[in-house]
Amino acid sequence: MADEVVLDRSQVKKAVQALQAFLKTQPSTNSLLLDEAQKISVQFTLWKIPKRAQTIRIPLPHGQRTDTDEVCLFTRDEPNMTSEQTQRFYKKLLEERGVKGISEIIPYKMLKTEYKPYEAKRRLLGNFDVFLSDDRIRRLLPSQLGKEFYKRKREPLCVDLQSKHLARDVQRVVQGTRLSVTNKGCCCLAHVGHSSMSAEEVTENVQAVFQAVLSKIRMKGPVIKAVHVKSLTSVALPVYCSDLNHLAVLDALQSQKAAAKKQTKRKPSKGRKREDGTAKRKEEGEEIPQLVPIETPSKKPKLEKPIKKNSPQKMSKPAVKKAAKSPGKRPKRPGKTAPSGKRKARKAK
Repeated sequence: MADEVVLDRSQVKKAVQALQAFLKTQPSTNSLLLDEAQKISVQFTLWKIPKRAQTIRIPLPHGQRTDTDEVCLFTRDEPNMTSEQTQRFYKKLLEERGVKGISEIIPYKMLKTEYKPYEAKRRLLGNFDVFLSDDRIRRLLPSQLGKEFYKRKREPLCVDLQSKHLARDVQRVVQGTRLSVTNKGCCCLAHVGHSSMSAEEVTENVQAVFQAVLSKIRMKGPVIKAVHVKSLTSVALPVYCSDLNHLAVLDALQSQKAAAKKQTKRKPSKGRKREDGTAKRKEEGEEIPQLVPIETPSKKPKLEKPIKKNSPQKMSKPAVKKAAKSPGKRPKRPGKTAPSGKRKARKAK
């Protein structure tokens, strides 16, 4: 699809120039600072809503962030180090690797303790423009940052701090862009520059994003329906519109899917065919016997209990009366035995 769809470079440049001219005419009261640059974005309209959400990272030929943007880095806790020692350790590491532009380093333990209240998280979200995170703690951050980061699409970008080319990787992530494709709608947006950049640089960034979307998005058939360039306060200017011939391609794909579903429903299983065929042959060869009515008896016959053979009968034990114990007699001790007979008393002479 990337070879069939071509973006007109001259049309993109005209739209960017018109957008920059419009932003210059806007009053300065809309921005907090007089020299604050406004972001320029490219908006994609897709032919179909994707089945699965997808995030596409796109490196840009020209950096789309200004030098005044604040960057925050979340790092893991180093063993046998406090939060302050961990901050100094990573600050020294970034200086040795040639990484610039990181304005704040926050270890995970500090994020967990000092930024636990909601107001602290909200303040953190407003103080920085970009958030980076160590790749080793990316699964721990959603529970600590909260929903507000992800609702505003400000989730941290992962960086491998153990990489040999750390400065290059950080520069690509910070100055690049990303496109969040959701399964809830057919429109998605990516930042490609700001009003202080030249029209040529913004045009090259738009073309890079356009080619990346065509090659990385997970969809079959025609993908992009329309492309617009816009800012936060302007109208979306069209730079590409798909041909209506793509509608025939989409209809053909849908008809093929429907036909495939019908064929799977109509085809019975092979085992059933064989069973039905053998049953028909048996029915044709055999004669059907005539049914004779059977008289039902008026009284139900008594069922005889079956006698078990070779089963020994249990003998009943004779009943033995237990003699009542006399209160005067003592119980016999097991050690001593009673004499066999009583001695006769001698008669007195």
